[in-house]
Amino acid sequence: MKNYDVVIVGAGSVGVPLAYYCAGRGLKVGVIERESSWGRGQNRAAIGGLRATHSDPAKIKICLESIEIVSNFKKEHGVDIEWRQGGYLYVAYDEERETAFRELLKVQRAAGLDIDWISPSRVAELAPGIVMDGLRGGTFSPGDGYASSLETNTAFHRLALDAGVEFFFGESVKGFDMKGRRIVSLQTDKDSYSAGLFVNAAGAQAADIAGLAGAEIPVHPDCHEAGVTEPVARFMEPMLVDIRSDSESGNYYFYQSGTGQIVFCVTPKPQLWGRDIDNTSTFLPLCVRRMLELYPRLRNLKVRRTWRGMYPMTPDGLPIVGYAREAENLLLAVGMCGQGFMIGPGLGRILSKVIADGTKEYEFIFEELKPYRKFEGMEMLK
Repeated sequence: MKNYDVVIVGAGSVGVPLAYYCAGRGLKVGVIERESSWGRGQNRAAIGGLRATHSDPAKIKICLESIEIVSNFKKEHGVDIEWRQGGYLYVAYDEERETAFRELLKVQRAAGLDIDWISPSRVAELAPGIVMDGLRGGTFSPGDGYASSLETNTAFHRLALDAGVEFFFGESVKGFDMKGRRIVSLQTDKDSYSAGLFVNAAGAQAADIAGLAGAEIPVHPDCHEAGVTEPVARFMEPMLVDIRSDSESGNYYFYQSGTGQIVFCVTPKPQLWGRDIDNTSTFLPLCVRRMLELYPRLRNLKVRRTWRGMYPMTPDGLPIVGYAREAENLLLAVGMCGQGFMIGPGLGRILSKVIADGTKEYEFIFEELKPYRKFEGMEMLK
């Protein structure tokens, strides 16, 4: 039996930063991961966006924390994670979206987000070559940006090791030993682990892990694809997002990375539920068509590769953060809805304070993202 203060299931975008911050607060931490190394679940499929531009105050707060962490990463730790503060630009081509964006500004600013409505001419300055016909403007949040998900998770893993965290790769969770409503120990296919607190940060497998403790959580993965082009000379800074939908897709978004490539993604319609991460022949024609309709100057770029990952979705597009009723020492940090990379650093630091210090500062986050809410509606900027 291996004994810890905290055992985390999942060495991905949430689990690894959480492990690091918990260890930094003096806790003995063990991390169990079924893959062969850190970040081999959905972290490696993330396209790298880091935004606090959301429609929910809890997510805005968490992601502002994430941005503060990553923007100071090189200075504090001497590690280049390819962070670039290019901002996020949401464009509007119809009255409905303009009205919705302008109304949302009130919520976003009240939550501390630096964001404003900008004119079509300013949009064109930030994204030269964008189609101007019908463009009404957009919202721009200059503090947002993008980084390498692989470099970031690798850096957190190295920091966690230096802080004393122990990782156990290639181990699958098989069950929990319970005493009443508390988990006494966790069993894998290789060993047993005891702890005062267990954290489910298992991404696409989160519902499976929760079910082993008798908890049912509404987290179901759907599949998304992304791609990257060859590198070219820099011509744009922000992540460009168009939330208009058509018969085949929802929103789509792309940006130019710090190393010059265009990284892009589209939301399929209808959603593709399941855990199939094989590439398809339909993604690239669909996404390229939509991107060229908005930004024709991309037409001569060569695509280097595409890939597919999973979004562990909840019914309302918001994460689940809180304790399971069925197992009171099982903390759920799940259902990131494809945004684990941008949420993970901030949520990890926040949860470490709650776990180690018992602070009540973040009670509103636990209230908004609690596991047993009604799950009504859908976050606007999902």
